[in-house]
Amino acid sequence: MTLETVSLNRSHEGVQGVYKHASRETKTSMTFSVYVPPHQAGAKLPVVWYLSGLTCTHANVTDKGEFRRACAQLGLVFVAPDTSPRGEGVPGDPASAYDFGLGAGFYVDATQRPFADNYRMWSYVTEELPELIAGHFPVDTGRQSILGHSMGGHGALTIALRHPGRYRAASAFSPIVAPSQVPWGIKALGGYLGDARAAWRKHDTVALIEDGARFSDLLVDYGDADQFLTEQLRPELLQAACEQAGIPLILRRQAGYDHSYYFVSTFMEDHLRWHAARLNR
Repeated sequence: MTLETVSLNRSHEGVQGVYKHASRETKTSMTFSVYVPPHQAGAKLPVVWYLSGLTCTHANVTDKGEFRRACAQLGLVFVAPDTSPRGEGVPGDPASAYDFGLGAGFYVDATQRPFADNYRMWSYVTEELPELIAGHFPVDTGRQSILGHSMGGHGALTIALRHPGRYRAASAFSPIVAPSQVPWGIKALGGYLGDARAAWRKHDTVALIEDGARFSDLLVDYGDADQFLTEQLRPELLQAACEQAGIPLILRRQAGYDHSYYFVSTFMEDHLRWHAARLNR
């Protein structure tokens, strides 16, 4: 699989790269970033997958996430894919809204026209991109973890719950935990997957837990000044589902923080150290 290097920059003695490739899943060119920390030749390193939120590309966390120093200290490869297919002919929201279509793939494989041909972000993130990373970077595929923000928090938690043997840790910043019950999710899941709500449950953290999915433990942070907290995020639903299922959940309400990368970057090192402790067991 051919990989094009867009840029390489030295940071904390490691290398921050941005890359492009032609995706078999989305049928478009896809861009992603990878930070590789300093390491000995031949070493295989644990890998952390980071999924971004609505309106984002790989660049948001790459530019503003403040993860590289911790990754260099902890020996973690950090991978950040895009949030949707892009390019000529890729359909977006008919009303050009920010919460559907371009920049809002919701980490599902769409089944509805005109989105089904390109919007295959579930398979891209769980199958195609991991194959590409394993073939081109010094990663130990037996030591993987996943985290994300907002829509990406939704993606990280649902992917972890459906692949509990693949990921040793999962966490999220301000995740959409019950998309079947909130406006962002109802619009996206209906638009991509159609009206049959049974299909939505596979992409809903709370519904997955209710239906028997389990994970070893979860870490979730959200800000009490988050403008989307009560209408879109609903962390209390995740807390109730985890309590009912017996899933250990650390749910932290951070005073004064909003939904932005000022919040994400503040607690990024906490999350990476939490992941590293589980990746290195």
